[in-house]
Order: sequence, then structure tokens, then C-alpha cells
Amino acid sequence: GFPLLIKASAGGGGKGQREVHNIEEMPALLASARRESESAFGDGAVYLEKMVEGARHIEFQLLGDKYGNIIHLGERECSLQRRRQKLVEECPSPVLSSALRQKMGEMAVRAAQSVSYTNAGTIECLLDKHGNYYFMEMNTRLQVEHPITERVTGIDIVKEQIRIARGRKLRYKQEDVQQNGWAMECRINAEDPFNNFMPSTGTITRINFPTGPGIRVETGVYEGFTISPYYDSMIAKLICWGDTRAEAMMRMRRALREFRIMGVKTNIPFHIQLLGSTRFQAGQLTRALWKTASCCKRKNAPTRTSPRLPPRWWPTATAAAPPSRSLATATATATGRSGSGRNEGRKLLVTGY
Repeated sequence: GFPLLIKASAGGGGKGQREVHNIEEMPALLASARRESESAFGDGAVYLEKMVEGARHIEFQLLGDKYGNIIHLGERECSLQRRRQKLVEECPSPVLSSALRQKMGEMAVRAAQSVSYTNAGTIECLLDKHGNYYFMEMNTRLQVEHPITERVTGIDIVKEQIRIARGRKLRYKQEDVQQNGWAMECRINAEDPFNNFMPSTGTITRINFPTGPGIRVETGVYEGFTISPYYDSMIAKLICWGDTRAEAMMRMRRALREFRIMGVKTNIPFHIQLLGSTRFQAGQLTRALWKTASCCKRKNAPTRTSPRLPPRWWPTATAAAPPSRSLATATATATGRSGSGRNEGRKLLVTGY
């Protein structure tokens, strides 16, 4: 029965997918899904599956070698999505009990063993509000969100992929895999959250990455880089780790406010609002949660590329530093606590600007 989900057979990322709530909608939505699938993947084949409403997206990271050794590295929670594209991921999930985690992990390993799987891969499932889980698909590749699993387990998944490709045995057994702390990832996209997440193109004129304990940024963009309309809108990944979920959230909110990208619009303001919501902080994650961010409710709102940049802090008596430099030397009066004045007039190195 309904509701159903039409899905593209040849791809993912939310493309070629349509929700069907009654039989009258089926012909038009089926044709639409096929057209999009053909355009995106060169294959118009689609299939139907039962849509589990209000479900959470839980996936298990796997590693398998050619000698039959397969382990899982725990789960990732990927329920926060827009148009079936993941926005925020975290590891571990805030809702899985130890017993359910073990049960789902063992299921994922058995599924991979049944096809003698080799490489890094991910078993993806839907988890309903009653604790029932349903196999959805397997991604036979390295996923965008793999860094949060690396941060929590301490296992370099890319390195293990290379070792597996060279014919080496896995260096880890299942009992070696331990989860330490909590990690989150925000996908930084060149999109305007104040204008229905329209793609933003142009040249990055200034960029400053956040730093600090537990902070990791993965990106390929830089000042002078041109954002093209022909590729995916994701331009960076911001990963934050903490001893607890609360600490990971705190570091993520700070890092988002320090993340500066000028020249194109980004979804950084959206992430800041989302992480500040009470439902997110309580771990009540659903695909519809993104709609609660206030920027998603405003129409014709003024847009901003990122949180406001702080004013230049050096004294007005100092000659202005070149605006394009990432390292500048400024002369300022700095008197030590001893009152000796020996530091007066010394040059200070301003880094990270």
C-alpha cells in the first residue's frame, strides 16, 4: 500500500526519487523519476519500495579483505536530510541502544559476507519509531561522512582501503574496534538558505577555516577558486569531535561561526540555526527537521555569504595590513604584567587572519 517511494536503480543522492501517496499520482511521478534518472545517470530504470514515514537513517561502516575478514566500525546517524541529501551526520547515533547496535552491526557484517564483499562499504538502514530496522541499500565505496567514523574509532579508513587493494589482510578484528567520544559533520554547500537553497556560483574572495581541539576541515577550495554550476554544491566538510555529544555540538557551533567564506553564499547560517534548535540538541533527528531553521521560513530575506566577519582588531595607529594576506605583522604596544615595559614597541605576529 501507500505511501511508496520511487527510486533510481542506477544512482543515489536523492536524484530520481519521488514520494507517491496515492494511485492517481503514480503515472506523472513515475515518468518524472525516470526522466531525472536518465538525465543524471544515463539509465531510466527505477524501482518501488515501501516508504517508512518518520524513519531515521542509520548506516554501518564496513571493511572487508579478500581473505573473508569483514568487520564493522559502528554506525552513523544520517537522518538530517533535505531532498534526500544528507546535511549533518553524527557518530554514534543518539538513539541506538548497545543491544540494537550489536544486532544491526552483526546484520551488516553477515550481509557483506554473503556476497564476499571486499573494500570499504556501508550498509544503510531505516529505523522506525518502534525500533524496527529495514535494509535500504549498500554503498560500495567510501562515503562523504567517513571522517566522523575515523575520528571516533581512530581507524584510517582510506589507509585500510589502500591496504586491501594491495592484497593485505585487515589489521583489525571486531573486538579491536572501540568507539571513543562523539563526532559530527556538517556539509558546507555553496547554496543560499535564504532563497530556497538556490546554488551559488562565483569566485571565493576570502576564506578562513576554523581551528582548535577536535576540529577537522576537508576541502579542495581556496581563495580565488571559482564555484561552477556544473558540479555538486558541496565545497567543504566540517568535522568536530568531543568527549560527549554536548561537547561535539559546542565545538561545532563555535567552528561554524569561525568559518569564513566570502564571494559566494553558503549554508553556514542554516547549520548554525539548526544546531541551536532544541530538537537537534535533544537528538530528535528527522528528515523534516531542517524546515524548522528560521532562515528556511523567510521569503525574500536579505542574504549573507557567512556569519559576519569580526572587525580588524589591530590599533588604529598601526598602518593597515594588506587585505589579501593571511599572515600580517602589526606593531602594537604590549606591556608585560611585570610592569617593566620591556615588551613595549615589539612586533606581534598575527596569525590565522
